[in-house]
Amino acid sequence: MTDLVERLVPNDLRELSQRVVPPTEVRRPQGGGRRRAGDREVLAAVVFVATSGCTWRQRVWARLHRVVLDELGARSELDWSRCAIDSVSVRAAKRGLLTGPNPTDRGKLGSKIHLVTDRNALPLSLGISGANMHDGQGLEPLIRGIPLIRSRRGQRRRRPAKLHADKGYDYDHLRRWLRGRGIRHRIARRGIESSRRLGRHRWVVERTASWLVGCRRLHCRYERKPEHFLAFVGIAAAFICYSRLAVPLTV
Repeated sequence: MTDLVERLVPNDLRELSQRVVPPTEVRRPQGGGRRRAGDREVLAAVVFVATSGCTWRQRVWARLHRVVLDELGARSELDWSRCAIDSVSVRAAKRGLLTGPNPTDRGKLGSKIHLVTDRNALPLSLGISGANMHDGQGLEPLIRGIPLIRSRRGQRRRRPAKLHADKGYDYDHLRRWLRGRGIRHRIARRGIESSRRLGRHRWVVERTASWLVGCRRLHCRYERKPEHFLAFVGIAAAFICYSRLAVPLTV
């Protein structure tokens, strides 16, 4: 069991997680009861749940994702020069908030995972919606949702220099919104550019989406509450980012 815990939660990841997990009393003031499980063991159990598809009961994972992003930024591992935005749909086993008929899956119930990645395919911002929500509606909240991330030199950063997107985001008001925030854009145009090519810089977000749904727990949404499903998405994103700290990704 110890070997499994160490494999799922290496020492450096444990140190990062300690920044967001609140301290707890080792001893119960009233005495008695079962001995409390260690934070590392609990985190390992949650990681196992996320990758194997079991049930879970804990959160804090958006904060862990941000801590890992901060560490990446401090090491200059984030490339803000060209970011990309996209979404991926998954089926929903139960009805709940932010589910809807999926137009690409014969109207079956589902949800969408929306994401923005940096040039290295590392997820910077995440969100979920019903599967029937148009991608264009997710652009503004996703860009606003990028946290202030540390830099090796200078101030914290949250805005990409340029954003790449497919035809689902081909709207003039979105272009104006991006320009108003000093973000250059490259959005594919409907009726002009082919849908067969992902683009020289846009394919990285497609790969990250495949990494996310590569977690068995994200193959299908089992949670009625959207915040629970989003927490699992946050766990997967944190580990994608952590893999950059542990072993540099090849892009």
